[in-house]
Amino acid sequence: MKNKILAALLTITLAGVMTGCGNSSGGGNTDTSAAKSSGSTADSGTKSEGTMLGADSATMRLKVGTTTAPEGHYVKGLQEMQKLLEEYSSGEMTLDIYPNSQLGNERDMMENVGMGVQEMCLISTGPIPNFVSDFAVLDLPYLFEDEEHAYEVLDGEVGTSLLQQLDSQGIKGVGFWENGFREVTNDKKEIKTPDDLKGMKIRTMENSVHMETYQSLGATATPMAWSEIFTALQQGTVDGQENPIAIIESAKVYEVQKYVSMIDIFYSPCVLMIAQSTYDGFTDAQKEAFDKAAEEAKDYQRDYSSNYNKEAIENMRDAGVTVTEVDKSVWKDAANAVYDRLDSLKLNKELVEKIQSSN
Repeated sequence: MKNKILAALLTITLAGVMTGCGNSSGGGNTDTSAAKSSGSTADSGTKSEGTMLGADSATMRLKVGTTTAPEGHYVKGLQEMQKLLEEYSSGEMTLDIYPNSQLGNERDMMENVGMGVQEMCLISTGPIPNFVSDFAVLDLPYLFEDEEHAYEVLDGEVGTSLLQQLDSQGIKGVGFWENGFREVTNDKKEIKTPDDLKGMKIRTMENSVHMETYQSLGATATPMAWSEIFTALQQGTVDGQENPIAIIESAKVYEVQKYVSMIDIFYSPCVLMIAQSTYDGFTDAQKEAFDKAAEEAKDYQRDYSSNYNKEAIENMRDAGVTVTEVDKSVWKDAANAVYDRLDSLKLNKELVEKIQSSN
């Protein structure tokens, strides 16, 4: 009975929790566990307790959706952009923020933005390769040395080129924001080296590159919808899972997984998007205000994420979790086998080499 109660509580905790978790819709980082509703109060633009709408006086309201919870690092960045946009447009423009998958899962929102029926979304890169194949390169293990390397690439020529490819979908890619490096958790033993993973069942996103990577490390990669993960962990269907620290801590994965290994295996960015038709309808002054607010909010959100991760690690340690630092060079060597399979994974070799040579 105790386990059933715990399972129920944990299921509630998951509703609308952080993206980067994955489900069966589109094979990417999507979360459809939360209710899809907009509500009459939100639609009217009227502020009330619990809403995340912009200033009532704004005459241009941009609806932006995300799958993360209101306290998540995606939403914190959007709130900063909301504030800045109102300031730089002298109160004319604002964001109405819809967290917790209220506007649908990530693939739904991306499609809706492309069709111009939703102004904006902030989503992980998970579903994007279904529309723009080159984005799949970002799923490779140890592609980036650290956050600064990732920022340099994603804010530079490579990132700009990737964002421009979204034009084909009727979407303007505004910028790469932060999700974070993905770590592995389990409740069996401390994982220090790839050898410790051998024979373990690790839940991954339904992502061919991630699955191939864990297989090459000796684990059994088990793709699974995020909504199923807690039951699977409790019942032993899988031994562990992997996600950024922000998700592991905020979703309280550590309550059923007492070992966290800081392997930094994949860097996961997220992308702020706006319907091209919406952006094209802005005046020059509105574009300037929007671009400035988005750029500054991106920097804020990255800093917020970094600080949040540090606090989250300490919170987990205080809760009795074993957080293990590893020799990443050993993990990188073990994961290199994936790079021999770029052709079979249908990844852009030239783009991979360009990113690797940038460090």
